[in-house]
Amino acid sequence: MPSPASYRPEPGSIPTQPGVYRFRDPKGRVIYVGKAKNLRARLSSYFQDVRHLHARTATMVTTAASVEWTVVKTEVEALQLEYSWIKEFDPRFNVKYRDDKSYPWLAVTVGEEFPRVMVGRGAKRKGTRYFGPYSHAWAIRETVDLLLRVFPMRSCSNGVFKRSAQIGRPCLLGYIDKCSAPCVGNVSAEQHREIVDDFCEFMAGHTTAFVKRIEREMYAASEELDFEKAARLRDDLGAIRKALEKQAVVLGDGTDADVVALAEDPLEVAVQIFYVRGGRIRGQRGWVADRVDEGDTAKLVDDFILQLYAGAGPDEIPREILVPALPPDHATYEQLLSDLRGSKVAIRVPQRGDKKALQETVEKNAEQALALHKTKRASDLTTRNRALEELQEALGLDEVPLRIECYDVSNLQGTEVVASMVVFEDGLARKSEYRRFVIRGVDGQNDVASMHEVITRRFRRLLDEQAGSTERVTENGPMLVDPETGRPRKFAYAPGLVVVDGGPPQVAAAQRALEELGIVDIPVVGLAKRLEEVWLPGQEDPVILPRSSEGLYLLQRIRDEAHRFAITHHRSRRSKSMVESVLDDVPGLGEVRRKTLLKHFGSLKKLREATTDEIALVPGIGPRTAAAIKDAVAQAKGKTGVRVNTATGEIEEA
Repeated sequence: MPSPASYRPEPGSIPTQPGVYRFRDPKGRVIYVGKAKNLRARLSSYFQDVRHLHARTATMVTTAASVEWTVVKTEVEALQLEYSWIKEFDPRFNVKYRDDKSYPWLAVTVGEEFPRVMVGRGAKRKGTRYFGPYSHAWAIRETVDLLLRVFPMRSCSNGVFKRSAQIGRPCLLGYIDKCSAPCVGNVSAEQHREIVDDFCEFMAGHTTAFVKRIEREMYAASEELDFEKAARLRDDLGAIRKALEKQAVVLGDGTDADVVALAEDPLEVAVQIFYVRGGRIRGQRGWVADRVDEGDTAKLVDDFILQLYAGAGPDEIPREILVPALPPDHATYEQLLSDLRGSKVAIRVPQRGDKKALQETVEKNAEQALALHKTKRASDLTTRNRALEELQEALGLDEVPLRIECYDVSNLQGTEVVASMVVFEDGLARKSEYRRFVIRGVDGQNDVASMHEVITRRFRRLLDEQAGSTERVTENGPMLVDPETGRPRKFAYAPGLVVVDGGPPQVAAAQRALEELGIVDIPVVGLAKRLEEVWLPGQEDPVILPRSSEGLYLLQRIRDEAHRFAITHHRSRRSKSMVESVLDDVPGLGEVRRKTLLKHFGSLKKLREATTDEIALVPGIGPRTAAAIKDAVAQAKGKTGVRVNTATGEIEEA
């Protein structure tokens, strides 16, 4: 594996102008493409001590064997060149957003003499105007079928069109007034083009003008006593309104915008985009991609905007792009997209109102897409087997770890310290085997000592269950099912691998706990969240699993599940203790009625939101006591002011 020092450019040889750079591997293949305002400053950051680099960046620079760059005049040119190179070389270390399925488009072949409307999939072609994409082909076909009576443009294939022209008789659509039949000369090419232009304008979101125009024509025909024409226009108006009903109004001001949201974890990122035109959702699209660098949300948005819009046509770029975080060079992107569109384009992060609410909806879609992707990935038997085999090989295990247990400790400044144990068997969660622990033998915030206590308690139970009385042991080993109740013994199964959430200190504590119990045949590893490093006991350097490793994906999923389970337990205990402590000084409120209150409202937040009358409805609580309780929780809010979200680390209002 090459050392970055072996191909580091000479000092002063890298220019300070904006440009684009490429890293190549020993075989000359481009493995990473990046852009920079200052090439020297950006490239120099790659050639510092590898130990100080992010793990994924370190993998990239040690895989590469050379670096080259191209100077450009402006940052906009750098964006364009970066996009071209990513598209040309498909570098393995760049984030690549690829559709998880082929979305249907509504296409109009405006480059033909007699343009045709059709629903299709796949790559876009020149000379064709596209609308969408849409979630389902049947939905857009229904819409087109409704609109063809209002905009009777050609929708038949080239073969049908030529055959009708040869025999001088239109197809069925021509007879039922869903095509103006340009094939037999019922309308000229210019007249048909006007129909096509109106259809495209309508699909682009300019709907109000058409509705008003048809209404005027309908009323005019009625006044002229041309009731047949008025009835036809009335039906056209109904078709338009029915088509519009299929597209929900989400922004009342008629905004044209693309709303982007992300759902991410350390290994993958899901992107969802809603296409809003004229205030209505015209299409939806989603991607799931592997994360291959250390970039934050802003960097992911940067990559996404580049790949989605850099090669787009003017009609595909909206006036506004709503994103969860501004890319580092958003002004440069705005200039590039404005040039491509031919008018100003704004990139913004919505802060409030309908646009913020819509982005939250898009974010929920992204979260669901990521969860569904993980579920599909985890449920595949072949993938699970490969993940377990990769772990066996990477960690040097004697056998495949069919049962994996993971432990996590949760606390808030040393209070209400709890721990979780989650179990995965054959790569799938066994929630009936999950266990919770309340840490009793550790004072204050000491995750290492807490981990030692948890491992000691769990595996002491293992030894107790396996030893027990003589009737629990058979010639095939310890009985794992209680012969009296028929239930499995809670801690009688020995895991093939123990995973702890943390680095070397937590791993050493877990290993020491096992050794003190005389257990030497259960392997222990730790998964450090920041860099996704796998630590083994007594080793100075971690095991770095490839980013595409199914084994790493499985470890990360187990660790995240243990963290979720611990946080849930911790929040529950903290909520109960906060309610009890707040109500300690309320006169006449004993332990029994405090527990009744907690059971009735569930949390301090709900108790605080309740009115005095609602509190008085709790059995055993009178109006005077309810008023005292209301005063107590109000005073407690003023004293605390803020609280810490233990899941995210954010400071929130109490």
